[in-house]
Amino acid sequence: MLDVRAISRGIPDFCLSHWLLRIPLAIIFLQQGITKWPIDLETAQSFGLPLLVWTFVVLGEIGAGIGLLVGGVMYRKFLQEPGDMLTRFSGITICSIMTGVIWVGQPESFLDVILYDNFHVLLWVGGLYFALRGNRA
Repeated sequence: MLDVRAISRGIPDFCLSHWLLRIPLAIIFLQQGITKWPIDLETAQSFGLPLLVWTFVVLGEIGAGIGLLVGGVMYRKFLQEPGDMLTRFSGITICSIMTGVIWVGQPESFLDVILYDNFHVLLWVGGLYFALRGNRA
């Protein structure tokens, strides 16, 4: 007879699986931040944002991408807490930036965001995952 519990226990644990989410998310944010470089007023105005906000967006995207990667490799005993906090802060930064991106798009309803803005929602959920789990992913 097929014992599902025995099969489930027999599957090895892959403790590095968080990298399968961490690396693509970091690459996307690094790419988005680097393509907005150099920071200029015309680009900020094209999105309807003040230069100060645009600067925080660009630096936040680059910083969140770097923070996800660096926070993930900080797993030694004396680096665990700072690495965890860096990962969580990067996740919060990703959520903040993605909330702003969705908001600037001026969707008509929450349902429009969920149904038609899949990419930004996926990035938002990825950031939320790391904000809530940190390096305990």
